[in-house]
Amino acid sequence: MKPNPRASEFSQTAHDRVYRGLRTRIMHGQLHPGQALTLRAIAQEFEVSMTPAREALRRLGAEGAVTVSKSGRVATPELSNERIEELAALRALIEVELASRALPRAHLALIERMRTINGLVAEAVVRHDVVGYIKSNLEFHRTLYLRAQAPAMLAMAETVWLQLGPTMQVLYGKLQRRESPQGHRLILAALKAGDEPGLRLAVRSDVTQGLRMLAS
Repeated sequence: MKPNPRASEFSQTAHDRVYRGLRTRIMHGQLHPGQALTLRAIAQEFEVSMTPAREALRRLGAEGAVTVSKSGRVATPELSNERIEELAALRALIEVELASRALPRAHLALIERMRTINGLVAEAVVRHDVVGYIKSNLEFHRTLYLRAQAPAMLAMAETVWLQLGPTMQVLYGKLQRRESPQGHRLILAALKAGDEPGLRLAVRSDVTQGLRMLAS
C-alpha cells in the first residue's frame, strides 16, 4: 500500500501547529514553572491525534522547554539558582554580541520602532499584564537583534528565552515594576548615539539584572 502524501503533510502541519502554539506559551510565560503537560490534554485542545502532540513535546524537550521525569511526567522546567545564573550568563554573552553586530544597521526607523514597542512594555506594566510584558520585552530585543543578520546566534538566544519563559513569569511578580525597564531607555540612547560600549553595557545590564536578583 502506497503512503498517502496528504496524510503525511497533514500530520507534519498538525505537529508544527502544536509545537509553535506551546512554544509561544512557554516563551511568553503563560505556563508556570513545573506545570504538567499531558498528551491527552494537548491533543484535545489542539484537536489533533496523540502523534503530533507527542512529536511537539519531543521537539520542545530537545530545546529544554519541557522536562521529562523518570516516571514519564512532562512539565515546564523548574530552574535551580545555578541554572538561572547560567542562563543569565548566556544571555549576556549572546545578546551583547547580537546588539553590537546590529549597531551599524540601527537606522532611525529601527530606533523609532523599538521606542514604540517599549511603549507597549510600559502599557503592560500599567495593566499588570505579565504575558504582555514578557512578549513586548522579547519583541523589543528581537527587533534589534534581527538587524545583526546572525540567524544562528539569534536562534541560540531564543532557545534561552524559551527555557526562561516560566521563570520570567515568577520574576515579573517579584520585581513589581512600575515602569518599563531603565535598560531599554539606555539601549535606545546608545543606539541613537552610535555608542557601542554604552550599548553593550546597557544590554548586559538589562538582560541579567533581574534574573540574578531572582537567583540571589
